[in-house]
Amino acid sequence: MAFKIYTKTGDKGTTSLIGGVRVPKSHVRIESYGTVDELNSFIGMVNDLAKNEKISEWLREIQDRLFTIGSVLATNPDKEVKMKLPDVHETDVTWLEERIDEMDKDLPEMRSFILPGGNIASSTAHVARCVCRRAERICVAMQQDEEHVPDLIIKYLNRLSDFLFALARYITHINGGEDMPWRARV
Repeated sequence: MAFKIYTKTGDKGTTSLIGGVRVPKSHVRIESYGTVDELNSFIGMVNDLAKNEKISEWLREIQDRLFTIGSVLATNPDKEVKMKLPDVHETDVTWLEERIDEMDKDLPEMRSFILPGGNIASSTAHVARCVCRRAERICVAMQQDEEHVPDLIIKYLNRLSDFLFALARYITHINGGEDMPWRARV
């Protein structure tokens, strides 16, 4: 049986979390996983633009993790869920660190802040990095407001934004470009 795209259950501005609890679409949980979904979409765009098999493999792995994170954020922590949900592991953070180190080996040393840009793929990676930082800020704010968010999700998003910064530089580099240093007016 195929799923219908529209259900009409959200026509009055509410939606269901995993576990069945209905909340306003403005609820912070909806904002958190909506931002992760936006991030995932930008990562898909980076993948389409980069046209690089190794990068594509990395980004598909990350997109899978982001679906996992989205499912955790979409779950009401006060309700027992009957289905088995995937989870994020410390090894997922280590994997990001290993990819960052792999890219850094090929990149010139950074001596200043750099301006986002280089080509459309690297610029889009910078946009994804910014969306990732926003997702991280939302999750930190949720924790501060005593909404349950596993620490590992915040750690993963923090490291992912580092990865996306390195990736933006790496894409510029493998395409023969150079970082654009920021030159502060004096």
